[in-house]
Amino acid sequence: MIRDITIGQYYPAESIIHRLDARLKLVATFVFIVTLFMVNTFVGYVFVILAMAAVIHASKVPVKFMLRGLKSILIIILFTAFINLFMTSGEHILWSMGFLTLTQEGLIMAIKMCVRLVLLIMGSSLLTLTTTPIQLTDAIEYILRPLKKIGVPAHEIAMMMTIALRFIPTLLDETDKIMKAQQARGADFDTGNLFQKAKSLIPILVPLFISAFRRAEELAMAMEARCYHGDENRTRMNTMKMAKRDSVAGVVLLLYIGVIIGLRFAGKALPFII
Repeated sequence: MIRDITIGQYYPAESIIHRLDARLKLVATFVFIVTLFMVNTFVGYVFVILAMAAVIHASKVPVKFMLRGLKSILIIILFTAFINLFMTSGEHILWSMGFLTLTQEGLIMAIKMCVRLVLLIMGSSLLTLTTTPIQLTDAIEYILRPLKKIGVPAHEIAMMMTIALRFIPTLLDETDKIMKAQQARGADFDTGNLFQKAKSLIPILVPLFISAFRRAEELAMAMEARCYHGDENRTRMNTMKMAKRDSVAGVVLLLYIGVIIGLRFAGKALPFII
């Protein structure tokens, strides 16, 4: 399950999504997350799912690879579904036993929340899967550049965010190695109840933290050895330029926003649309 987490990983491929400007992809991901909370109809969710499927197909990232990343949040999805199923009050009661009550409104809310959570993870993963860490750093810094006028360290913030994303697969790989090493010495992480499994993971945290601090120190020494001083007199080998394909993608993004807004107002005007 450790290797199933796809957030922070980069999947190299020759696709139109990989060649898009990183700034546009970052803005598009933010817009996608916002629109997920705007959708409130069945037709809206179908449209968002189709749009996500089209982007995944254009990115040439295997669907199995995208779905594999959902295994790590399966417990969160099930917990979210349970909470919304039995904690959402409504008039149409479908089933009741003791303090547990299942309503039609709770069922609809659970489905919507689970779909929203799955789309949120897939959309966020698609950004890092199709964008290199260097491109992502430059895009974040460019978007935060106007905040420099009020003293916000845009470059340092962008660098920290990118390093954090880059360290996710590295720490996951390190965790997997530690678990295999301890299993070879007789450790058992699979038997017992949920609390026993969580307690068995405690011995992993100490070597993992030591490894993380060691990697951070090595990274800091490497950056100092290369005379890195933040954004002071810093130049770039590759400058970011918008191409024709980025303009076309921007128009498609605007159309997507328009459809989402239209479906939201349609859902209010036509209540029979679930």
